Amino acid sequence: MANKPKIIVLDDDPTGSQTVHSCLLLMRWDVETLRLGLADKSPIFFILTNTRALTKEKASQVTEEVCQNLKKAIAAEGIEEFLVVSRSDSTLRGHYPIETDVIAAELGEFDAHFLVPAFFEGGRITRDSIHYLMVEGVETPVHQTEFARDSVFGYHHSYLPDYVEEKTRGKIKAAAVERFLLADIRAGTRERLMNLKENQCVAVDAECQADLDRFAEDVLATAESGKRFLFRSAASILTSLAKLGTQPIAPEDMAKEKPNQNPGVAIVGSHVRKTTQQLEKLLATSGVVGIEVDVQLLRDNPAERDTLLEKTLQQVEKVYLQQQTPVVYTSRSELTFTDVRQRLEFGANVSSLLMDVVKGLPRDIGFLISKGGITSNDVLSTGLNLSSAKLIGQILPGCSIIRTSSTHPQFPNLPVVLFPGNVGDDRGLVTVYQRLSS
Repeated sequence: MANKPKIIVLDDDPTGSQTVHSCLLLMRWDVETLRLGLADKSPIFFILTNTRALTKEKASQVTEEVCQNLKKAIAAEGIEEFLVVSRSDSTLRGHYPIETDVIAAELGEFDAHFLVPAFFEGGRITRDSIHYLMVEGVETPVHQTEFARDSVFGYHHSYLPDYVEEKTRGKIKAAAVERFLLADIRAGTRERLMNLKENQCVAVDAECQADLDRFAEDVLATAESGKRFLFRSAASILTSLAKLGTQPIAPEDMAKEKPNQNPGVAIVGSHVRKTTQQLEKLLATSGVVGIEVDVQLLRDNPAERDTLLEKTLQQVEKVYLQQQTPVVYTSRSELTFTDVRQRLEFGANVSSLLMDVVKGLPRDIGFLISKGGITSNDVLSTGLNLSSAKLIGQILPGCSIIRTSSTHPQFPNLPVVLFPGNVGDDRGLVTVYQRLSS
């Protein structure tokens, strides 16, 4: 095989590009837009499906539509070798196995699908098939964290074979899951990879990037022999598969990407504890002014939406004219809902309000920081109405920055930070703000 296989990433929120650089993010998935990704010189591209924000029925429908268009685009571009990655959350939240089942049905046959949730930039490792998060310096089995109690994607197991059995409702038994342990990965897995067939489920250990580098080397070599693989993974495996090397612009130098020296704006939607801690630090930083959006008002009095929007935009303009950075954030109180569908619909309503805030921002802002995975997706696809964007790289480990095109009708050449909710230390938002304000 002359060329490496094209790595096609279906990303269930827009933060999966958080370990790579210099590639395309696609916010649309019509055949022509997909062909742009396939034809791009980078070995990897991302299709931002945002399915984590959708019901399971809608997630299945979107994934099917993407895959059907991909088949046409792949044929049109004459692509023969490709790997498909269903990139999802490193804390195991998301529509598994719905998305991988649809991908396998539409783009298969695959010999195996690999669960690779390790994400080192965020302090997530997998050992003996148990997935751990670093919580205040302590390795904590993921089922003991707040993420396992998620009202939409909750689960009870950190041991990946048990997680698979739980999520597939017994369709794949824990005992049927192949386990690639650290010792296996480090000794080499090519022989075992060659023996995989019929979309075998495989749980993959990794404690450091070198583990995934070794695993990816074996995967790519085996793919050359005609084996076809699907991944359900976090972002770190993408670094190893794509082999892009060092990004061209250092994280500390990202202010050079600004179109002017004006202040920027931050939009904070994520509600996880880490985001709230980071927000508190940011609001205590000089040059920053917080603007709270009371989302309970949106729930209890939907008719007040336009008033709330107008008030928020007026506050943004006032702060911006004072040469300070407005930080628009949703109120932090946890609201309750009668069912999952109601919660997702309310989330969509909150995001719709925030996107109208983005559309109403001053046209000459210097940068935009978007905090939260779903918020970031909506900023790109709705707030900025982008069909594609070029990823510059990472401004912080696990935290991507893109730039709009010079022809964008409202915000040309604008650097936009895609900041996942649960990434970075307590000063993560402060660091990004200071790097772009320097």
